[in-house]
Amino acid sequence: MKVKTLKCKSCRTKFEPKFNGHAWCSDDCQEAVIAKTLEKVRANNAKAERKDLRKRKEKLKGKSDYKKEAQAVFNRFIRLRDADKPCISCGIVGEAGGLGGYWDAGHYRSRGANPELAFNEYNCHKQCKRCNRQLSGNVVNYRINLVKRIGIERVEALECKHEPLRYGIDDYKRIKAEYSAKMKELKQ
Repeated sequence: MKVKTLKCKSCRTKFEPKFNGHAWCSDDCQEAVIAKTLEKVRANNAKAERKDLRKRKEKLKGKSDYKKEAQAVFNRFIRLRDADKPCISCGIVGEAGGLGGYWDAGHYRSRGANPELAFNEYNCHKQCKRCNRQLSGNVVNYRINLVKRIGIERVEALECKHEPLRYGIDDYKRIKAEYSAKMKELKQ
């Protein structure tokens, strides 16, 4: 009867197995195979723990957490969409980097006063941090340049009274997914 030869799982040399499941040619290779197997088991356990932790964190999230995530993705989309444009208020063309980045996604009508416009693409444009934060949006110059960019009809539509919207968790999840997809499209 011909004995079947196998390749060692560690050093890849051929050997004759002594029993079923024998996968190494020497004691050193046995230790290497066992170490590799244990590492795979540890990696799989760590992956399962991370997945479980993500699920538990997801259950603890409140509506405000989903809102923050959706707003962050929307703002990233706006900065990416307007990457080649200057600041909507002052027209500066600054560097992209810096501590915390150089650009904000500035809302013409503030999110606090008009939460229904928080995710409106016409209401939000790339704005330098100085105009958005230090000059409280630099609204007069924002409006002048906004009219040039999107037209007076759309600006007036933003300025009129809007029905209040009540976003739910599912709405925030949908908004986040929608703008994640739009960002992916823009990057390609």
